[in-house]
Amino acid sequence: MPIDPQSALITIQAGLAQLSSLIVSYSFSAIGAVILLIVGYLVAGLAERSIYAGLGHIHGFDETLRHFFSQVVRYGILILVVIMVLGQFGVQTASIIAAIGAAGLAIGLALQGTLQNIAAGIMLLALRPFRIGEYVEVGAIAGSIEEIGLFATKLRTVEGIYILAPNQTLWNQPVRNFTRNGVRRTDISVSIGSWNDIDRGQKTLLAIANAEKRVRREPAPIAFIAGLGESTVSLTLRYWTSAADYFATQIDMIKRAKLAFDNEGISIPLPPPEIPSQEVP
Repeated sequence: MPIDPQSALITIQAGLAQLSSLIVSYSFSAIGAVILLIVGYLVAGLAERSIYAGLGHIHGFDETLRHFFSQVVRYGILILVVIMVLGQFGVQTASIIAAIGAAGLAIGLALQGTLQNIAAGIMLLALRPFRIGEYVEVGAIAGSIEEIGLFATKLRTVEGIYILAPNQTLWNQPVRNFTRNGVRRTDISVSIGSWNDIDRGQKTLLAIANAEKRVRREPAPIAFIAGLGESTVSLTLRYWTSAADYFATQIDMIKRAKLAFDNEGISIPLPPPEIPSQEVP
């Protein structure tokens, strides 16, 4: 069947007109979507900072919860922006919600371990066994808390090493929090010769403890005999300091105990020399 040139031209012109209309329409939609994404991203960041700053004005509000609620607001706004962008291209909101639900179910089944980390993160934020800035020990993990997220917690060790620990690991083991109570006890043990005046040694240890301003007066420091050897007596000085002063005070007190014993003439016995073994002919 011969093709009518005039009809073909009319059909091509109609198709080009429709294509041009679609290009113009979707171009405006694409530009609007880009603008919406940029504005939404900026608004989400501004809302996060505003919520974080606003909660900071509430007396006694925990630092960890400030981070959590500000991040929830940020991600909530970003999800809303993505749904609005998809709506720019004619996608039905109900379909989006249904797709998100189905995707969430599939992801939940595939990432059960990740969901356990999220559940553990929520429990950590709710019960707060540790807060940002506190020094904790959980199993083989030890360090200062820097950030508690929904999936993992960031820590920094005393050597300055960065640790990212899954929340499930921190939740399923006992937590030793060295900062929470605000004070810590320290025991310094010194072995002296049994021929020395033991009472004098105890008084010397108490004197250096009472002279240190960082040592708390309540409970009062005490010095006692911790053990007896064949030719030695082990004396222990027990005192309390604030958690922040624990390490610095311990270092200074050990040095002062050594210098005080030297000044008092209290000798710290050296280990006996090793006797070389004789070979049996």
